[in-house]
Amino acid sequence: MIQKGELTDLISGTVGWSHQADYVNKAWAEWKGRHYEYKRNLGLLRIIDFSSNTLIGEIPEEITSLLQLVVLNLSKNNMTGVIPLKIGQLKQLESLDLSKNQLSGVIPSTIVTLNFLNYLNLSYNNLSGRILLGTQLQGLNASAFSGNLALCGLPVTQKCPGDETTPRPPAKDDGNEAIVDEEVRKWFYAAMRIGFGMFFWGVSAALLLKRSWRHAYFRILDEAWDRIYVKIAVQEARLQQR
Repeated sequence: MIQKGELTDLISGTVGWSHQADYVNKAWAEWKGRHYEYKRNLGLLRIIDFSSNTLIGEIPEEITSLLQLVVLNLSKNNMTGVIPLKIGQLKQLESLDLSKNQLSGVIPSTIVTLNFLNYLNLSYNNLSGRILLGTQLQGLNASAFSGNLALCGLPVTQKCPGDETTPRPPAKDDGNEAIVDEEVRKWFYAAMRIGFGMFFWGVSAALLLKRSWRHAYFRILDEAWDRIYVKIAVQEARLQQR
């Protein structure tokens, strides 16, 4: 692993090599005044941390051939260009930090194929376009994309063109509803009057036509009145005793 802050020179002879080939080219690095040589084992690199240096230029596409890479940190440099489309080849990648550079373009769709990726930071670049829909990217914290003013879509608050809020359906006509309610109320009271009238005249007719029913009806009224009178008298007696 090459640590951050002390990288002064990186001479790479890896152009054109394949991770499946027998390596001939070498990579030299000077760190803390000492020279390091890497050869025949570049494909086994698992961690690259070049953060907080003054690296410039584009991210070399050859870095996407390091298939055993688990951590890639190029943050806090002056790197330009786009994120390599072949970044999706790094299937073992768990942490990717490209923040605080000058990267541009869209987030490549292949990045969503990195199933082991649990940390991503693309903040403070010049990335643009929609954050891919229906992917794990939308489940990340918005801070992973902050500082990219041209990015849109969840989880950032900037809406993409066409994502405006769906127009609300037109409000119901309250005046018409009031008219309908009034009509229902009129019919309800009319039905009550008709029903009461039919009941009253039906009972009256029965009492007039049948003498036995008439006697029974008045007997019930007398008994009810007697019970009411007794209750009133008892209540008055109790009040007087107090």
